[in-house]
Amino acid sequence: MAALADADVATRGRAAARTLAALGRAQKDAALHEAAAALGAASAEILDANAEDVAAARASGTATSLLDRLTLDGRRLAALQASTTAIAALPDPCGEVVEGRRLENGLDVVRVRVPLGRVLVVYEGRPNVTVDVAGLCLKAGNVALLRGSRLSRRTDAALLRAVHAGLARAGVPEDAAIPLELSRDDLAALVAGGEAADVVVPRGGEGLKHFLLEHSRIPVLAAAGGNCHVYVDASADAAMAEAIVVNAKVQRPGVCNAAETLLVHAAAAAQLPRLLGTLSARGVELRGCERTRAAAPGVDVAPAGDDDYATEFLDLVLAVRVVDSLDEAIEHVARFSTGHSEAIVTDSVAAAERFVREVDSACVYVNASTRFTDGGEFGMGAEIGNSTSRLHARGPIGLRDLTTTKYVVRGTGQVRG
Repeated sequence: MAALADADVATRGRAAARTLAALGRAQKDAALHEAAAALGAASAEILDANAEDVAAARASGTATSLLDRLTLDGRRLAALQASTTAIAALPDPCGEVVEGRRLENGLDVVRVRVPLGRVLVVYEGRPNVTVDVAGLCLKAGNVALLRGSRLSRRTDAALLRAVHAGLARAGVPEDAAIPLELSRDDLAALVAGGEAADVVVPRGGEGLKHFLLEHSRIPVLAAAGGNCHVYVDASADAAMAEAIVVNAKVQRPGVCNAAETLLVHAAAAAQLPRLLGTLSARGVELRGCERTRAAAPGVDVAPAGDDDYATEFLDLVLAVRVVDSLDEAIEHVARFSTGHSEAIVTDSVAAAERFVREVDSACVYVNASTRFTDGGEFGMGAEIGNSTSRLHARGPIGLRDLTTTKYVVRGTGQVRG
């Protein structure tokens, strides 16, 4: 597809947004079911395209964990179909009455949910985002502007062809989901112009988030990187701690809700030889403070410094630190976290409540893995990303987060004196 001029993006997006805002739930849901069916019908084409992308990425030296994020197979493609139909089953947020009242002068004031309009999502090597964003935006009455990366270019295109085919069968315009092929410089110019979209969402690391925050005149809903922590408290059950830490680090290390740092209370340091040994056996490269290395002399643990604690590895690498107190653990998280997801493993209700109250991240877990920070896992059908912003939305960005509100005021001829 040829690159669109900024004016074309704005014009097409506005026209499509007006059309989508007028659609009822039945037509939007029909389009989502057709899109899911089209993804199944095009599965061979999609998987072939993905195999080409993965082969090219592997040849260029892309990290194994990022290859995992890029890779689609039959199971993952079926999950994308299922998430699309799950979105159709969710209540339509558009037109929902948030609040209403009658004023003393007889005016009826109602606040209702309406679409944001045009949502530009910038993402890197994550083909599932193409389908999730297109589906969620459609259900919320928004136009999806999709700027993927060269890493997943073939896969993104094949997925979007299937989605467009489903939309067409339901009588919904293809411009409900508009692909943008833009260089980094072109992207900077587009968002600096301020006219192409109503909100921009970075779905990638901290670098992408800061790039858009620096260049964009369009409001940025920051869904970015996750330097996530698991803290094993003094009273933590050893078996529970091991299960949670291993899952948070190993299950899918290349995603933003995977743990990057393990903090262990000094009173629980006796767990470290077994815990770190298990992680090492699962292929995790360990980097720890001197107390960590001393506590597990039989495990290969490289020295760790502040750079390690500040890094979102997105790989089978874990930074480890022994702390003397819950206070020290919370202070560490406050210093190094990106505000995504943190977990405490503890048998102490008081420690859990302090961690929940004082750790300032979008999602805070007690005795559970950080890997649950996900719109699908939270019952949202899918997500646009996980917001680390404080305004409008925080945590997994689902349907309601893709709407804004407006006031509808009905009268009987009132005028203001």
